[in-house]
Amino acid sequence: MVMRKLELPLSQTQKVRFKRAIERLQSLSSTANSDASVIVTDSIPVNHDDAFLKGHGTSEVDGELLATVCGVVERVDKLVYVRTLRARYKPEVGDIVVGRVIEVSQKRWRVELNFAQDGVLMLSSMTNPDGEQRRRTSVDELNMRNIFVEHDVLCTEVRNIQQDGSLQLHARSEKYGKLEKGQLLKVDPYLIKRRKHHFHYVDTLGIDLILGCNGFIWVGEHVEVRDPMIIVDQKNDETVSSSTNNTLKDQSHTTLETRQCICRIGNAIRVLSNLGFTMDLEVIMETFNLSNSKNIDIYDMLGSEFHVVVTENEAERRRAKRRN
Repeated sequence: MVMRKLELPLSQTQKVRFKRAIERLQSLSSTANSDASVIVTDSIPVNHDDAFLKGHGTSEVDGELLATVCGVVERVDKLVYVRTLRARYKPEVGDIVVGRVIEVSQKRWRVELNFAQDGVLMLSSMTNPDGEQRRRTSVDELNMRNIFVEHDVLCTEVRNIQQDGSLQLHARSEKYGKLEKGQLLKVDPYLIKRRKHHFHYVDTLGIDLILGCNGFIWVGEHVEVRDPMIIVDQKNDETVSSSTNNTLKDQSHTTLETRQCICRIGNAIRVLSNLGFTMDLEVIMETFNLSNSKNIDIYDMLGSEFHVVVTENEAERRRAKRRN
């Protein structure tokens, strides 16, 4: 965990509370791994009696292994390297990504993915609207704009990484496709870890939450099947897997309550991003519930006080987790 400097006006009391919370978080982090976080020129403890391999972000000077970048020390067998935190998105095959269409061209869509190069989604890599397995024809190509147009937000999967670094995408499942009635948020990619599930369905709120590995997060109304999903039952505070085929009745408009939930979850993500906390479903929903329990207005969630409250809550949550 790397704490960021909070660029918000803090009162003297808030500064003291925030500093104490940071110190508790740093002590918990250092207790778990004494050499977890390093900055440039920090010494990395290694056993020189055993052979070790210098990896990325390290350099040996006068018999001492030093960090050449800021990040977290990782050890894989004999390899010692520093994983940079605020690096750009590094794609892997199978990544779930959220992007925005920036061009419709011949038999393909170009998609912005928060990466050095745009992704390419071929027409042949899309599921037919009727679900029929067949070759794409010239008629399908003429109807491409009936599927996606510029500025549409969509969810896809990384199919292949070309030698030139470009990404080939595919959307051959019902869980992929166009995203509507929601918000697209952007965070640093390192805040989202690769996990088994990136699609989440908050059942009690009727909200879809997609954590893209590329740092794009979608929060929107649940309007279609996304299988498999993670369903959150807030009444029992449990998270269970879902492969249900039940869909909510399509509505011509999004209710005020749903829009408020989308905005509240979106602001929870923004606060976590400002603080540099790693995001998953548990942390996001806990921040969402915290704002409700403290009776904090949606707009006020972006203020100084709630940032301090979230930091204090995160320190307490991690301490309780270590006890268990």
